[in-house]
Amino acid sequence: QVQLVESGGGLVQAGKSLRLSCAASGRTFSSYAMAWFRQAPGKEREFVAAIAWDGGSTYYAGSVKGRFTISRDNAKNTVYLQMNSLKPEDTAVYYCAASVIPGNLYAYDYDYWGQGTQVTVSS
Repeated sequence: QVQLVESGGGLVQAGKSLRLSCAASGRTFSSYAMAWFRQAPGKEREFVAAIAWDGGSTYYAGSVKGRFTISRDNAKNTVYLQMNSLKPEDTAVYYCAASVIPGNLYAYDYDYWGQGTQVTVSS
């Protein structure tokens, strides 16, 4: 079992940056692939980024590529999402997720989810 707790969300102006964190419980964090998803009001949840178990591989949705960076610190059981050049359309609840497939970089097959953190970008 893995429990995930996101933090770092808030209200920010367009063009600014935020860094989200996702702290995981459990001793097997380093064996999980991790990802970030988001869900805007009235829209379906969408994939944002994923990172393999060792941080050696990452994958991004086209809408955030070049602006967002996913990273992880296995010693701290934490995954991060650095978000730069934020846009109003980035406004959403952001969720982190864990996959028992260590190299999973896809938008599906995630087994554990956090409760989410709200990110609001004003124009």
